[in-house]
Amino acid sequence: MDPDAFWDLIAGAKRECGQDMDASLQWLTERLTALGPQQAQDFHDILHGYKHLAYKYGLWTAATLICEHGCSDDGFMDFRAWLIAQGKEVYLTALADPDSLADVEPYGGCQFESFSYVASEVLNTLTGGDAYDSMDPDGFDALVLELAKEIQYGVGIDYPYEWDELEQHFPRLCEKYLEPGTVEFMLDRGETIWFPDNEDIKEARAAGPPRQSASQFNIRMEGM
Repeated sequence: MDPDAFWDLIAGAKRECGQDMDASLQWLTERLTALGPQQAQDFHDILHGYKHLAYKYGLWTAATLICEHGCSDDGFMDFRAWLIAQGKEVYLTALADPDSLADVEPYGGCQFESFSYVASEVLNTLTGGDAYDSMDPDGFDALVLELAKEIQYGVGIDYPYEWDELEQHFPRLCEKYLEPGTVEFMLDRGETIWFPDNEDIKEARAAGPPRQSASQFNIRMEGM
């Protein structure tokens, strides 16, 4: 299975099942079962490659706004699975401009944990094997490099934004999801989105929020 075939299956599940996540899982299970063990393993590896490539602080900040109760470590794993399940266009556009997710209808809490395991469960049913154990580390690294060639990351995708930076950098998501007065309330309480003493967060925030060109705010999900 190549990335195009992967995205074709995602599009088929979305087309046939819409926002019914259980139906999507069943649809994919039936298709992957018919395709056989190798295709199931390939689907699993490609899915996790795309999840890996979406592990970006800027996208995580957007998920914090979108998800009703914020977005923990585990929550961001499930959010990335949900994002991939929306299809190639939504996924790639979100990595170019996370604020574009204001155009995507939220459902299922924007978390789709079971989606990450659908191919592994198919493989286990077919062979008794485990897709995670069967992953070749070197092969997976090469796959990730290949998948990354089609991704154009936007400015600020690696930056962990804080409360006082949200409205400037995520204006449409803030308008849609942020209750009026939330930023002021959080700042008054001294609340932070991230753990400020975390060394990775310190390093990511060291240079301050990046400047964004006007064109970045014009990426839209027309017709979604």
